Amino acid sequence: MAESFNQEKYLLEIGAEIKQLRLNAGFTSAETFANEYSLNRVQYWRVEKGANITLKTLLNILQIHNISPSNFFHQLDKKETP
Repeated sequence: MAESFNQEKYLLEIGAEIKQLRLNAGFTSAETFANEYSLNRVQYWRVEKGANITLKTLLNILQIHNISPSNFFHQLDKKETP
């Protein structure tokens, strides 16, 4: 049987990874980042906190960071590997 998939945990990990991308880009403030890229600041804050977001929102954020969805999720999988 396949390992149990914890959606809430995965959403938190996605949010944390998006936050790390922002920090790596030199933005210490989520609000500044959102304003710079014309994103709704409250929605963006929720993304970083692990809210359930649309695929369109995720793709938009990944495009800003110039990272493909496959690379993004590959990085997440590498972090989970013991």
